[in-house]
Amino acid sequence: MGTQIKGLPGLLRKIAKLRILVVGDVMLDRYIWGDATRISPEAPVPVIDINRETWTAGGGGNVALNLAALGARCTVAGYFGADDAGGKLRQTLQDKGIAVLSTPGSAQTILKTRVMVQRQQLCRIDRESPPASYHVTAAQAEKLLAKEIAACDAVILSDYAKGILNDELVTRVAQLARTAGKFIALDPKPRRPLAFRDLDLITPNKRESLQLAGIELPPHAPYPAAVVCAELHRRYGTRHLVITLGEEGMLLSAGGRILKTIPTAAREVFDVSGAGDTSLAALVLALTAGAPLEQAAYFSNAAAGVVVGKIGTATVTPRELAAYVAHES
Repeated sequence: MGTQIKGLPGLLRKIAKLRILVVGDVMLDRYIWGDATRISPEAPVPVIDINRETWTAGGGGNVALNLAALGARCTVAGYFGADDAGGKLRQTLQDKGIAVLSTPGSAQTILKTRVMVQRQQLCRIDRESPPASYHVTAAQAEKLLAKEIAACDAVILSDYAKGILNDELVTRVAQLARTAGKFIALDPKPRRPLAFRDLDLITPNKRESLQLAGIELPPHAPYPAAVVCAELHRRYGTRHLVITLGEEGMLLSAGGRILKTIPTAAREVFDVSGAGDTSLAALVLALTAGAPLEQAAYFSNAAAGVVVGKIGTATVTPRELAAYVAHES
């Protein structure tokens, strides 16, 4: 691993000078930590004795936390409701030095509550409004984001299919970013299809890449990597394509052709929550700092390898990353 990220200290110094804008679905992640030693007399379910509660930012908010943890300056634009969850989410980000831009609306803040028992997730409880509640027009997006796009080095569109990102917003933000010469990346969720083209980077996982390519495989069929890469390039014209393959690593593609598949970096996996956000943040930072795609992918892979060894939605610091890479050398 270490030989694949040559000049890591210099890359981290370049990253510390970057300013990144994240636009997308933000949410509050609430964790209830406890223990279960008995079954309820009311129903065949465990009774949880709560020890503590913690909160962090999820979705695009977690992307922003990862950007900040790696040393970059960051602004996140998304929907923050006028409720307790919205206030806590805003404060969580601002406490890490992240600037917050709130899109208009009167919906509730997206809240995901996870009940954790002995380091295992027992269940998750979601609270959110319908996607239309978070809709932002192109005019609203431009008024809110034009100055920030002009001032940043890269824009990340973080899609969790909750409603903030729509065709109007994506088209206008992409136009503004391209006109200003900014790197622009999208982490797509094709269950709510978006119209996009000619971005610098998209980062679907294996299942999402098949959906984006319009390919439906029969059970147990091998993944048609070459066909997927060619079709995604034909449809979307993206400069860089990185497909995350889970335990099989990352597939790198450019111009519709496969460049390389790199193995996963994880030594020990406790929780994959938010690992995709970490991978995306690290990949965009490295590419924006001038790293070639392969080096950026190894950097991203190592960052994700650190966070999956932690419980809950987590981030990675430059010191942790350097120690991890040194261990793998």
